[in-house]
Amino acid sequence: MRFAIPAFLALSLLSAPLLTAPAAAATSHHALALWGEPKLPADFAHLPYVNPDAPKGGGIVIGSPGSFDSLNPIILRGMTPRTLGLTGAALMTGSGDELDAAYGDIAESVELADDKSWAIFTLRAEARWHDGKPVTADDVVFAWNSIQEHGAPFVKSFLRQTTGVEALDERRLRASFATTGEMKPVIDFATTLSPLPKHWWTAEGRDISKTTLEPPLGNGPYRIKAVDAGRSITYERVADWWGRDLPINRGLNNFDTVRVDYYRDDDVLFEAFKAGAYDFRVENRAQRWSIGYDFPAAKDGRVQRRAEKTELPLGAQGFRLNTRRAQFADPRVREALNHLFDFPWIHKNILYGQYTRTRSNFPNSDYGASGPPQPEELALLEPHRDRLDPRVLTQPFEPPGNDGDQRGNLRKALALFKAAGWELKDGKLVNARSGEPFRLEFVDESPAMNRIIEPFVASLRRAGIDAAIRIVDSAQMQVRADEFDFDSTIVNFNFFPPPGQELWSYFGSEAAGTKGSANYSGIKDPVADDLIAKALSARDEAGVKAATRALDRVLLWGFYMIPQWYNDENWLAWWDRFGAPARGPKFDLGFKNNWFPAWWWYDGQKAAKLSGR
Repeated sequence: MRFAIPAFLALSLLSAPLLTAPAAAATSHHALALWGEPKLPADFAHLPYVNPDAPKGGGIVIGSPGSFDSLNPIILRGMTPRTLGLTGAALMTGSGDELDAAYGDIAESVELADDKSWAIFTLRAEARWHDGKPVTADDVVFAWNSIQEHGAPFVKSFLRQTTGVEALDERRLRASFATTGEMKPVIDFATTLSPLPKHWWTAEGRDISKTTLEPPLGNGPYRIKAVDAGRSITYERVADWWGRDLPINRGLNNFDTVRVDYYRDDDVLFEAFKAGAYDFRVENRAQRWSIGYDFPAAKDGRVQRRAEKTELPLGAQGFRLNTRRAQFADPRVREALNHLFDFPWIHKNILYGQYTRTRSNFPNSDYGASGPPQPEELALLEPHRDRLDPRVLTQPFEPPGNDGDQRGNLRKALALFKAAGWELKDGKLVNARSGEPFRLEFVDESPAMNRIIEPFVASLRRAGIDAAIRIVDSAQMQVRADEFDFDSTIVNFNFFPPPGQELWSYFGSEAAGTKGSANYSGIKDPVADDLIAKALSARDEAGVKAATRALDRVLLWGFYMIPQWYNDENWLAWWDRFGAPARGPKFDLGFKNNWFPAWWWYDGQKAAKLSGR
């Protein structure tokens, strides 16, 4: 299964023209909010969900699936550790209690044009690279230019509306935007573009366009201490980090060391946790969560676990069908395949009834469609009536085959196949004109999902389809995903609420033909493009929701995905050597991006008690 997640920095696809001095009126801000005002005032002392006096020290070991073969954070080639963001900081940082706000980090303030067509960021004088040199506006421009020339398409998509970046002096930089009146492009730029040390990357023959395993110079709370390529990476806390006492950072980054060990097999990964080889995990399998934590350490309390309800809007997980392949080009074929996925049986027998069926591209949120279309959605859809499946305008979406009637769904699937030019002959589904058999190969980098795919394969074979599973190593999977070399693969999209520029990479027509984008299904639909543009140009939250709900209906009735499920709880398990605040953040993605909660700390007394048992 693949996760569509951006790198710890993102840059624009557009060029950086020479910028002139700002002429429009502007206002200075300590923080930005998409709608209304940020919750925290300019003089806030710390984030409300941290312990500002959390002790520093100790370490945490994390287990991660997969591998890595590069520490270059910007290019398409290679796989980088998801934790690489520990070594850097952005201009501004979000709060885990707010979905739409950003507070100053490297930037101490932002001067924003009243029409939001440009913003001037002033960098903190104390901001330093780990070699002691100051972080400058030129470092931001260097990052911008490097990714314009070498950056991965998915990374670029996040700053699609940024048109240029210019250093005004050593500490001030100006970013311009293609839009006016829109705050989202400004916040996207401020929270995702991390400076890159120009003096380091341009010295000693380093080439930012190539993969490297040399630890890059950072400016964040951690530096890389040790690298065992593909197997382990260790970070050490920078004790005199320039940003440690900023309100946005106080009480965070408390461990002296963070080590991430990589495992290629999911079962081995879990067994390593049971043996105490690493400290903290987010469980992702209902079977294990239900019956797998019966080992001695979990029974006697040395391992703690907790299910936490999440209010975080989630992305959709499902089988993505590659419409670049001829056999999946017809939506009737894709709908037929949906009928053959017996989710009710899988949910009961394999998933222990623990999950909720996905019925939207934006589950666990108000951004997805539900029920019949509402007037504000119909107003956006009506101009495209002739291009749409009529059901888009009249019916709520329910995943085909969700009723559990296997025989009935097989009949419906075969009828749809026949209408699309495929027929059953001698027990095989073949093209009525060419006689070519219908083939479907699922490609994944881990056998962990085989228990889900195998019953689906059996159902497909009953319909005469030549279905199979192919497991490849993580490096090969990365190449095949970047080049769209698959029939179907499981992808779990993330979006960053409210949905923003990532929509272009997931669902935009341009991304369908761009190597390395996240448009795995190859969606090329002008209606989807129009609705994405409307969602991103909406001036209020109601407008965003109307457009994303309309977009959701178009995508769902296009059957580009066979929906799987989502979990509105986070299943956490850890060895009991840590302390934590009374509550965590309402929305924070921290432990999903860093694989551990950055607001926890090492508790020496608990650790001593644990080791003494």
